[in-house]
Order: sequence, then structure tokens, then C-alpha cells
Amino acid sequence: MSSGRKQPRAPSHAPRLQDTVRLSAEGLAKVLGDLEARVMRTVWELAKPAPARVVYERVIDEHDVALLTVITVLNKLVAKGLLTRDRRDGLYHYSARLTEDAFRALATRRVIAGVLSLGPEAVATSLVDVLAEHDPEQLAELGRLIRRKLKEQEKP
Repeated sequence: MSSGRKQPRAPSHAPRLQDTVRLSAEGLAKVLGDLEARVMRTVWELAKPAPARVVYERVIDEHDVALLTVITVLNKLVAKGLLTRDRRDGLYHYSARLTEDAFRALATRRVIAGVLSLGPEAVATSLVDVLAEHDPEQLAELGRLIRRKLKEQEKP
């Protein structure tokens, strides 16, 4: 017999990212909201499970926001599968499910997969052009990565 109340959904194992990219945003805010990005950076910087108030006290150094708003964002990040939440000493402690590098790799892969729908040739050409303009050293690294991947694919 159902009580009529909705049961909270458990987060899936794979983190959920939104399908939109904010081109004008900086860094992680391109794939997360601005406050979500600040909260995630703070959790990564803390490098250990922390209660909401500790996260809040770090976030307000850069962004004037209410404690309840930070708690809401922390819980949304739990629902998205980016944070975990464990009860300790009567308080919820939040920690990242992925390292910052792992999250960046996941987000970048999702963005690139989405951009490829514009046409792989256009994406490849644009990537090479942008790297040549902004970071020639990274363009050379891309060349090395491509050669290595092609060699791997040739092996039986």
C-alpha cells in the first residue's frame, strides 16, 4: 500500500550533466551553473568530506549567497551524481564522486560528442585552427595523440 508520498530517486551511477553548454561562461560553469561550479571547486579544494556550512563559508568569500542556497545546490549536485552525502555527527558531509580531472574529462567528452553532430570534419578543422591560434604546443600534443591512437587501431 502506497503512502502517496514520492520516494526520493537514488542518483544513478553515471553523473548527469545538462545537455546545454553556456558558451559565454568560464570553466566548469560552461556545463554547470555558476554557483554549482563554485560549490564543486570548493568541495574539490577541501579534499575531504565537509558539512554544508564549511562549503558555504568558502563560497561566500567569492559569491554573496545564503546558506540555504548553498545547501540546495549541494543537494542538487548529489541528485546529479556529482557529490555524495553521508551523515556524520548529525550533519550531512558532502564529497565529490569524481576528481576534478575526471569530471573535466567526462564533461569535455560529452561536449565534444555533442559538437560532433555539427559535422566531424568541421569540428576537426576548427579544433586544429583554434589550437594553432591559442596554443601551438597543445596542437603538437594533439598530433602525437592522433598518431598514437592510429597506431593502436592498426594493431589486430
